[in-house]
Amino acid sequence: MIKVIVVDDQSLMCDGLEVIINSFSGIEVLACAENGEEALKLVEKLKPDLVIMDIRMPVMDGVTASKIIKDKYPEVKILLLTTFDDEDYIINAMSYGVSGYIFKDIEKEKLNKAIVDCVNGTFIMPSKVAEVLARKAVSGSSHAKKENSLPLTEREMEIALMIADGFTNRQIASALYISDGTVKNYVSNIYSKLGIKDRTKLAIYIKSVVK
Repeated sequence: MIKVIVVDDQSLMCDGLEVIINSFSGIEVLACAENGEEALKLVEKLKPDLVIMDIRMPVMDGVTASKIIKDKYPEVKILLLTTFDDEDYIINAMSYGVSGYIFKDIEKEKLNKAIVDCVNGTFIMPSKVAEVLARKAVSGSSHAKKENSLPLTEREMEIALMIADGFTNRQIASALYISDGTVKNYVSNIYSKLGIKDRTKLAIYIKSVVK
């Protein structure tokens, strides 16, 4: 049985998701919360497999709550609910280790699949969210190459910037529509060109040279 906590400051949204999710075979909503602070208490008490959480909420937003939950309970998966493309929220949450995004108007069958896939380790990213990340990477890449002239191709620079933002290879692959293996090859090339062999050192270096 997949154990889920739903977090949204709109009670109708919470109640609706609870009814829908409880209709799925092998999935159960343990509790609902109205903000990130309540979510933290429920996660500590109930130890769910998955938290489905709104991004913008009073008291504590979903992104802040995601960071705290992932720091304390890294095994808990988090799917963030959104109705819009917000670059800063998306990028920050990705770097904190959330397992993906779903839109509030997601179809019932797709929600069922997203929950199961997420708990099984799949990163969930709607195409609209991927487009936001890709645009951000391209924009940052163009600026970085203009200002710093690093010995990297445009795609290598995109990936280096995403690494600097804390993205995993799988998240990068999803955002840029390329395979995990292709990302690994690009990362190897970046290491070779910059003389760096550590992901953390690479992130620090990129942040230091990209203003």
